[in-house]
Amino acid sequence: MTQLGTTIPLMQAPQSGESGVDEIVVKICRCATVVKGGRRFSFGALVVVGDRRGKVGIGYGKSAEVPAAVEKGKKIAMRNMVSVKVVKGTIPHQVIGRFGSSHVVMVPASPGTGVIAGASARAVLELAGVHDLLTKSYGSNSPKNVVRAVLRGLTSLVTREDIERLRGVKLAG
Repeated sequence: MTQLGTTIPLMQAPQSGESGVDEIVVKICRCATVVKGGRRFSFGALVVVGDRRGKVGIGYGKSAEVPAAVEKGKKIAMRNMVSVKVVKGTIPHQVIGRFGSSHVVMVPASPGTGVIAGASARAVLELAGVHDLLTKSYGSNSPKNVVRAVLRGLTSLVTREDIERLRGVKLAG
């Protein structure tokens, strides 16, 4: 309940069990269509959401207004959240994520290194809960492709326990 005279912040976190979810708007794209009276603009928003504890999602929302596009992107990203395997603040092994003509190589790093990545990849990695990682991006540097490539790479990770369970053996070391 709000009282008269109080204000509600615009970017307030949802209260229904999703209070620990953060969002980052990676890119706002403006598109113009030419009509008889001039140009008509529409906007697309690439949004990444995550709980910084192993769950992350991406969404691309389009609308005639920027806030509506961001809200749609956030809703789509919440719906598309996936679990990521993070081990001691980094990833279990080196992986290459590919989407379109973008290739992102992700290499685990020792504690204290930080996330060495571009802005698009950094948004996904930090919201996934990764603290130490080295990345290198090849090919297309479009934010849409880079974000999806990073997410594909993160979802293809397997831990040591997964390998042991799938093979039915105990790994040495």
